[in-house]
Amino acid sequence: MRFMAIVKADKNSEAGVMPDQKLLAEMGKFNEELVKAGVLLAGEGLHPSSKGARVRFSGTKRTVIDGPFAESKELIAGFWILQVKSREEAIEWIKRCPNPMEGESEIELRQVFEPDDFGDALTPELREAEARLRQQAATRT
Repeated sequence: MRFMAIVKADKNSEAGVMPDQKLLAEMGKFNEELVKAGVLLAGEGLHPSSKGARVRFSGTKRTVIDGPFAESKELIAGFWILQVKSREEAIEWIKRCPNPMEGESEIELRQVFEPDDFGDALTPELREAEARLRQQAATRT
């Protein structure tokens, strides 16, 4: 099973304050542990929402909203995608993570949908198309 570990933003990450050398080294060591254990599929930090945009959908209408966005505690500063055997294993890995922010911070864990989660709605034809797209995307990276 795959999980996304979502690092919640704070006022510093939203202000574009970069992590110091000590935190970068600690995170590098943590990421190395994830890689050696074979559980890290991806992981990145994100620029502040001031450099982002949102696209709002209303029927066929699309509206672009430029950042920054309010409520930094609801925003994402970074993420990992982990391949683990259980929710409990994902939790144990994240408990080992260095605190990503100064002071209090939060990392949210969310399970990623797998094809079987969609049941009969994901027909054999749709499954084949999905597998083909994943293979094409994997060969580009």
